[in-house]
Amino acid sequence: MNYYLNYSGDILRFMVPPEWKVLSSSDCAKAPVVEDVAGEIERSLDNPIGMPPLESYARPGMRVALLFDDTQRATPADMAIPAILNRLNKAGVDDESIHAICARGTHPKPTDEQIEKKVGKGIMRRLQGRISVHEAQSSDNVLVGRTHWGTAVEINRCVVEADLVIGIGTCIPHPYSGYGGGCKIIMPGVCSYDTISAHHYNWLRSKDSRLNKLEGNPWFQESVEIARLAGLAYKLDFLLNETNKVIGAFFGDPVEAHRQGADRATSLYLVHLPKLADVVITSASPLEIGVQATKALLNARLAVRAGGTIIWVAAQKQAGPLMSLIEQMAAAKSANDYHRRLLRGDIPESIRPFGISFFMLGVPFKELSEKYRVIHVTEGLTKEQVTLMDFEYADTVEEAIRMAQSRMPQADVTILPSGGTIIPNVK
Repeated sequence: MNYYLNYSGDILRFMVPPEWKVLSSSDCAKAPVVEDVAGEIERSLDNPIGMPPLESYARPGMRVALLFDDTQRATPADMAIPAILNRLNKAGVDDESIHAICARGTHPKPTDEQIEKKVGKGIMRRLQGRISVHEAQSSDNVLVGRTHWGTAVEINRCVVEADLVIGIGTCIPHPYSGYGGGCKIIMPGVCSYDTISAHHYNWLRSKDSRLNKLEGNPWFQESVEIARLAGLAYKLDFLLNETNKVIGAFFGDPVEAHRQGADRATSLYLVHLPKLADVVITSASPLEIGVQATKALLNARLAVRAGGTIIWVAAQKQAGPLMSLIEQMAAAKSANDYHRRLLRGDIPESIRPFGISFFMLGVPFKELSEKYRVIHVTEGLTKEQVTLMDFEYADTVEEAIRMAQSRMPQADVTILPSGGTIIPNVK
């Protein structure tokens, strides 16, 4: 029987050995695509969740910080920003009182051209001189307090000085925060480098910091507390399908609207599995750019038994930055060793520009190599480079399957066609 993975905008088809039993090859549930995205945005703004309408909450003279995510998300900010600006104008807030900020956390800084593509030429003109990119290492970030866990919270000054803070992003499964979107527009979006590193390194290996978990998840809960300290009042979160088409929008209180979006996403992305598999075959799709491609590998941990095999298929077409991380991973003896280096602040300058969420991957990658056999199918890395990660290399899915079968002639297999968003759930 033929099976498939979504791969670089196409379909990658393959077969598995007849001796292998496929437990599941289900993809994300198909949801109707929103044909009128502008109409869906207006509908969500008309029906805020847990908050009054924006135009009745805003007041003339308010200074507004409007946050949007960076180019690693397909959020249609170019359509969302004008709709929100128009509502603010209706409330008497003029464009000159509004500052838009690319909430990139410590992700690589987008170019001016990328920002223009993200927000649209019209907004570039409308907010000329009032669009900026967050700088996590700026000395101008402001200390606003501490969380009850003790993390010192430093926030972008423009956000701190605003009377109204609004965010725009995408709600998507996240291997540590449970779901992206929501309060992540603040943490890590507009936090300082020190605040982000303290939060991320503290909760990186907590058993409760995991996919599809919000309640009792310290990674998520501290993010919420930080967002409240920063004054985040409204959030617009989109749901996107595996081809990044809009399937819904949720607007209102950052926690309540995000929770409704997460519940909807769970209904679409959750795939029930009868047991942990011996072999998991997963694609990075639809999160295939840069560090995002690793999320499929992290998600696959929930579907495979200890000592099992993960076949991770990711093109890695933008693999350049990964090389410095690979070198650091090769130098670390274990996941514990790598994690302790992070906590000491022992981060080589060569990888600092790529962001905390990037170089902290050395910890889970080392854990994966210690607990599972990982075979990486990629066109962007060489065999030698993959080997430095303590993974094994294969040119094709078929070759990876032959390698896995050599040790496991018979196996229970789970296939995750869109591994970047599928939520494996073992009954």
